[in-house]
Amino acid sequence: MKASALASYGALGLPLAFVALPLYVTLPQFYASLGLPLALVGAVLLGVRLLDAFSDPLIGRLCDRLLARSALAAWRFLLLAAVLLMGGFALLFQPQVEGVRALAWWCAVTLLLTTLAYSLMSVMHQAWGARLGAGDALQTRLVAWREGLALVGVLTASVLPTLVGLGTTAAVFAVLLTVGALLLVRGPKPLAGVAIFGAVARARLPRHLSSLRLPWSTPGFRSLIAVFLLNGVASAVPATLVLFFIRDRLQLPELEALFLGSYFGAAALALPLWLRVLDRIGLERGWLAGMLLAVLTFAFALTLDAGDRNGFWLVCLASGVALGADLAAPGALLTRVITRAGHAQLAEGAYFGWWNFASKLTLALAAGLALPLLQALGYAPGQTDAASLRALSLTYCLLPCALKLAAAALLYIFLIRPESLPCPTQLPQPNPAP
Repeated sequence: MKASALASYGALGLPLAFVALPLYVTLPQFYASLGLPLALVGAVLLGVRLLDAFSDPLIGRLCDRLLARSALAAWRFLLLAAVLLMGGFALLFQPQVEGVRALAWWCAVTLLLTTLAYSLMSVMHQAWGARLGAGDALQTRLVAWREGLALVGVLTASVLPTLVGLGTTAAVFAVLLTVGALLLVRGPKPLAGVAIFGAVARARLPRHLSSLRLPWSTPGFRSLIAVFLLNGVASAVPATLVLFFIRDRLQLPELEALFLGSYFGAAALALPLWLRVLDRIGLERGWLAGMLLAVLTFAFALTLDAGDRNGFWLVCLASGVALGADLAAPGALLTRVITRAGHAQLAEGAYFGWWNFASKLTLALAAGLALPLLQALGYAPGQTDAASLRALSLTYCLLPCALKLAAAALLYIFLIRPESLPCPTQLPQPNPAP
């Protein structure tokens, strides 16, 4: 597939990642600065993200049905979701109410609207890409283009609010989202209809293929999503706490944009390197290497003190390089699982619906675990006494290390160790539609 076609598909990843950074990194600190207690912020984020996560499998089935009709039908639905996403994002960071209870409800309602629209677009985008072709090489490159352009979006989102404010940032996001949607429909399109034994049937999906339980009948999926879930929580904890760490532990709020930009920039620059590593040593071992690099990096971060800008800059660069493995390997592994199970061109939406459920669950668990834990340990934003800073450092640095090591162990046991590698199973294929 030509680079222009890969770019047309991947372009939508840029605005989707652009909006994801404020939702998952900026939002906790933003509402805490308006006066919401950390425990309440964590409870709101946990509740909304759980509701959003549980909707993803249903969204996945809807995406399969729309893709079964035609790429144009799927794209029209994606465009409607884009309009909702633009409106929800603009309202989320411009609250029109005051008071703790009113702010909490405003955050909950607008965040739910925004995240549901985001889910509709991201699941459709992923399922679209999975139907463009099989094979580790092609899928790794499709994922790399999508995630590489996503990193460009994250880099932009990490500096733009500081330069122009959240209002202008929302307008820029709307333009980028529109361009990404237009490029998607002009690029390579998935096969219309449901592919069955090489034919294309526009009828409804067979019953067993329309079941939400379908992915869980595949052993390879169960193993992969367990690793993905644990590793995702490990990555989401520092993402939730990074602004608190920069402002209170390091006391360098003026360098937030530099640190975030360095992190995502390193991830973008490392992606081509990870593609070569994954081609050489395999998706599983490459992902494991990224996890171990992240553990070493956050262990070093525990030694940092106030004003240690160079040390944390190195942490941002190294953890950004490690992020490249998290971006390139898991999605390609999932597409391999779908293909080996015999569900390619049939049920990508179902798989990616549960995949996004797991991704949202990691963010919910990270916010619901880390923020109340910090408050219980005596930390509050702005506190710089020794006990509070120790609690912040331990939660930001050591908790991700423990979770990453557990994820690495599962990855080795389930996917790397030959005697434990699950044998993909293939469900009986239905008879061709009459």
